[in-house]
Amino acid sequence: MAEQRSPHDLPDVSGLSVAVLGGTGDQGRGLALRLAMAGHRVVIGSRSRERAEGAAGELGEGLPVSGAENAEAARGCDVVIVAVPWDGHRALLESLAADLAGKLVVDCVNPLGFDGKGPYALDVEEGSAAQQAEALLPDSRVVAAFHHVSAVVLLDPEIDHVDLDVLVLGDDREATDTVRALASRIPGVRGIYGGRLRNAHQVEALTANIIAINRRYKAHAGLRITDV
Repeated sequence: MAEQRSPHDLPDVSGLSVAVLGGTGDQGRGLALRLAMAGHRVVIGSRSRERAEGAAGELGEGLPVSGAENAEAARGCDVVIVAVPWDGHRALLESLAADLAGKLVVDCVNPLGFDGKGPYALDVEEGSAAQQAEALLPDSRVVAAFHHVSAVVLLDPEIDHVDLDVLVLGDDREATDTVRALASRIPGVRGIYGGRLRNAHQVEALTANIIAINRRYKAHAGLRITDV
């Protein structure tokens, strides 16, 4: 009988390179910064190479961060984080399906709308942004993660310990363990398995509640999972 693995066991991911598509936005730059600080080679992707290189340069000298067009960034890295606005999600993934084949793709996009009453979750035909990614990228391994990470916290150089658990969802255990380990490379962060990809909708939608909390309490709230 094979020995059962502990859910706390994580693989060594220190040598993985990471592309961040949509890396010129606050969330993408924040994730790029923290992963580069953890020692990963990071490539910020954008439709414009100039914008990507500019965003990489703004993160500071001495970090292993560069910029490239989205397709080049995707092809050149082991793990690809999708951090684009929801309204550009489908078009970007459709255009990069061949470049993302064989890659571990981490979708952190939150389909949200905003009106006079505040943020709210949008209906997605496929069920969630992550499931849309899975449908559009049949040759990739898709995982959902990093939905509730405050860009303000990630980009603040005075914060060296990020008080946060990252929920990681997916159907491929090796892939979810890899992303859990990648999240845990950021000091203070734990990657916690949060279920199958079909459950990504409520995780994405919870971002609307967190935004509402932050607005009311003038905070940068995150999540902690207890007793794990």
